[in-house]
Formats: sequence, C-alpha cells, structure tokens
Amino acid sequence: MTTSRRTATFAAATLAAVVAVGTGVAHAATRTASGQRSGTRHVLLLSVDGLHQSDLDRYVRAHPSSALARLVGTGTSYTHAQTPVPSDSFPGMIGQLTGGNPRTTGIYYDDTWNHALLPAGTKNCTGAKPGAEVAFTEAADKDQSRLDAGQGLKNLPGDILQMTGRPQTLLNPATLPVDPRTCRPVLPHQALKVNTVFEVAKKAGLRTAWSDKHPAYEILNGPSGNGLDDLFTPEINSDATGYASGTDWTQDNAATRQYDGYKVRAVLNEIDGFDHSRRQRAGVPAVFGMNFQSVSTAQKLPTSGGQPGGYLADGVTPGPVLARALDFVNASVGQLEHEIAAQHLSGSTMVMLSAKHGQSPTKPAELTRVPDAPIIDGINKAWAADHPGTGDLVSFSTDDDIMQLWLSDRSEAAATFVRDWLLSHPVTGHDINGAPRTLTSSGLTAAYAGTDAARFFGTGVNEAAHPDIVGIVQHGVVYTGGTSKIAEHGGADPQDRDVALVVSGPGGHGARVTSPVETTQIAPTILRLLGLDPRQLQAVRIEGTRTLTDLPTRG
Repeated sequence: MTTSRRTATFAAATLAAVVAVGTGVAHAATRTASGQRSGTRHVLLLSVDGLHQSDLDRYVRAHPSSALARLVGTGTSYTHAQTPVPSDSFPGMIGQLTGGNPRTTGIYYDDTWNHALLPAGTKNCTGAKPGAEVAFTEAADKDQSRLDAGQGLKNLPGDILQMTGRPQTLLNPATLPVDPRTCRPVLPHQALKVNTVFEVAKKAGLRTAWSDKHPAYEILNGPSGNGLDDLFTPEINSDATGYASGTDWTQDNAATRQYDGYKVRAVLNEIDGFDHSRRQRAGVPAVFGMNFQSVSTAQKLPTSGGQPGGYLADGVTPGPVLARALDFVNASVGQLEHEIAAQHLSGSTMVMLSAKHGQSPTKPAELTRVPDAPIIDGINKAWAADHPGTGDLVSFSTDDDIMQLWLSDRSEAAATFVRDWLLSHPVTGHDINGAPRTLTSSGLTAAYAGTDAARFFGTGVNEAAHPDIVGIVQHGVVYTGGTSKIAEHGGADPQDRDVALVVSGPGGHGARVTSPVETTQIAPTILRLLGLDPRQLQAVRIEGTRTLTDLPTRG
C-alpha cells in the first residue's frame, strides 16, 4: 500500500467466526421481531484476516478432525459470500458489525481524505481551508512504537493484558482531523454514520467486548462512543520485542502468531467471565471476540523465518509459512472451544465464520508490483502543464490492489482528465522475480471518475469522504514501490472479496447454501441469534440488509 503521506503497512482481511453461546449470564431467551425464538446469550466473533473460502475448504479436507472442521461439520456454509468494496479491514469489519456498506457507514478505508474536515492540528478554524487526511491507523497512537500504544506499561510484552479497555485514551488528538463545526479533533467513532451491533446490545443491557490491532478500532464503539465495555487493542505495527530493530509484529510470521496469542488469552479470560486482563469479574459478554493477523501476514510476506510465504505455484496449496499460520489459528480455535466447553457453554454455541477480505493474487506468477508514485506524479505534471499555478491535482491517494485518488479540484472536468490520463498511459511493473512487466492503462481494467465514482459507491457526488477516482486493477497488480509483499487486498478482485461464511452450532449438519450472500449480513444475524431486532441497526434499515437464512436449528 502506498499513500501520499504514509509508508506501507499490512492492512488486514478478516475471517469472522461468530460463536453464539447460551448460558444464564446475559439474558433470558426472547423472541425476535420475526418471531424466531432464541436461547443464544453470547456471540463470540473471531476474525482470521485473509482466509478465503477455498482456504477453509482445503484445510477441512486435509484436517477432518480439526477444530475448523468441527465448526464446518456442525453448521451451514454460505459458499458464495462477498465482502464490501473496498475490501479493506476497516470497511470490512465495520460492515460486519453495522450491516452497512461504505456509502452508508461513511468509512471507505483506514487511511483516506475528507474534503470537509480540517487538517490535524488546526487550532483556528475560522477561514481554514477544508481538506484533510483521515488516518485511523497506527499513526493515530500516542506512541506507535510501543505495543501498548503509549500507555506506559513497564513490562512489555509480558504485561500487555493490563492494557486499558478504553484505548480511545491512547489516541493522539494532534494526529486527528478537525471538525470545522466544533474545531475539535474527530475521533474514529465520530466518523461512523450508523450504529453498531455493540450499541444495540448495550441498549438491551448486555455486556460487550472486542480485541483488534490498533486503538483506532475504537470506531466499533459506534457514534455514541460507548458501545464497548472492554476493548483490547495492542498495536500490531509497534516494535516487536525480541526481533531485529525496526521489525514490527507483521514483518515476521512467528511474531504475528505471538501477537495474536495475546488476544487469544484476552478472549479466554472473557469466556471465563473476567475482563480481558483477568483482573475483574465482569460476566461473559453477550457480543465479544478478536481478530487474527497470522494468516494475512503469511499470505503477504515473501519469506519468513527463511521459508517462503504465500501459496505454492498452483495458488491453492499453502506454502510452509501459511500452513503454519493456518495450524496456529486452528489450534487457537480449539483452545477457545475447549474453554467454552469447560464453562458449560457448548450446548448453545453458534459459530459464524466470515472474512473482512481475502488476498490477491494467490498465484505467485500472477503478481505484478507497480510503483504508484510515478503515476501520481505524471497526473500532477500533466495537469500543471494545462493549468499553470493551480498546484497538485491529486491531494491524496491510497493504493493497494485498488487505486483511490482524492482531488483538489472536484469538478467533472478534472475527474475526467485523471480518468483519461490513467487509461491512456502504460506502466512498467515487476513480477515476483523482479523481471519487468509492462501493463496497459496504468495497470487498471476500469477507472470511475467524478459522478461515476460516486455512482460506483452508491453515494452523492458531493459526499465528502469517498474517493474522486476509483481504479479497478488488472488481476495480480499490487501498487507498491518495494518488494516487501507478494499479495494485497482492498480491491474488487474475486480473490479479495470471495470469503468464507459459516454458521455452526447445535442442529447444524454440514449444509451448504450456494446462493450469493454478503458479509454485511453478519450484523443482523448476530442480533437475531441474540433474540434482538435486527432493524435496530440503522444500516439494516437503510440498505435492507437481511439476516442469513437456513441457520442451524435445535432439533
């Protein structure tokens, strides 16, 4: 990923495993608005970034006695599930927990531009020029070099479970864009336009918890800012203890597995009825969970620990690093299953698996790394030649295996200029072995500009957050100036969007539903499992998002 102001980082894709567990802790069985009776009282959402449906199918075939195989064998698999576009971690996770796509949630990526907000650090908002980067990433931490994001814990990583459950206190206000109406920094949850599953559960008097990779995931609190009782967010892009200087937890897969292990421990504590730190008894949350990063970094790293990352030449068989990551996730799911059983919760457990996004390309030979800086420079120079003294046309870019540009001039003429330039200029990238490869149309198959970009997302052309240009890449293109990754996500490629979705639990018997579904359907389904009305979610009402059908039922 390259942007005009930040270095490349590993974003995430997510497999969501929703475990709905019935016990007497949270609330009595109720009826949903549709009249379906529910005895489910806890939903555990596990996210395994980067897992395709094909990865899950292959693992289950190869490991028929595995924890993942048990989930699939006692559930319903939705074999044609797709994520939102862009297929980035932020819109992917938010879609699963709101029921909405970016046009409704207002969240298009984790690092974007907003034409209406003021730059970070603005103190005098009167007459200030709008237009600002919105970086809800590690860049928003008080100290992104520390696993605790700057909290100041003395013994890291050993004491990381003592990290605060209110990580919004670990965000640096000086890094956040400013709202011109209030002249105050915009916290992530204030950028979200619709409520979350956590807020609905809290309104019903239920406890909520979550674990993720940056403090900026406090966005999942929802617009109220109070949706989560307990949010554990160790910083994944901090310096990894015990590894070479400058190495973060994403740059060695063993480090990523170690990092994921902290979140597994947090969830085990919550299953036992404690908060994530195990310091306070709080009761088992009604909705809680975590995400895994291990599969994602294994897919993206060229090598780790002296072994190749990603897939073998067929694009299907995991290489040694990815195979180890999948085994780690499976073992972790087994730990969680065991603890659920130990707490006598298994009898009413539902498990839902679905990814934030996949990863592309899976075949190493199909990779073309394309530096996007020369493309952006070319656009700006061509614009300046025709419009002297106007400054750069591209204000900001976020390019992974999608191209997203925000323009200083939002006129249709300027947007058309950029689209035509992109589609008329070839670009030279390099394959996985470093050999040059020339592609047409800046590496794109299509470019949507101005009104067409707004229409692509289903939003209004004057909406402040969406990209002014959206470029859909040719398969295998990853925009990067380096060689640190062999796959990416964020775009509309089927390998980015086609993900696993399984609902498993009592009454499930390995059924398969082949009709298309969307991962946004996870949110209303969680509420249905809890016996709450899915229409309490604003995005569900706006988009008409449906709950999943053919759920396992108790005989």
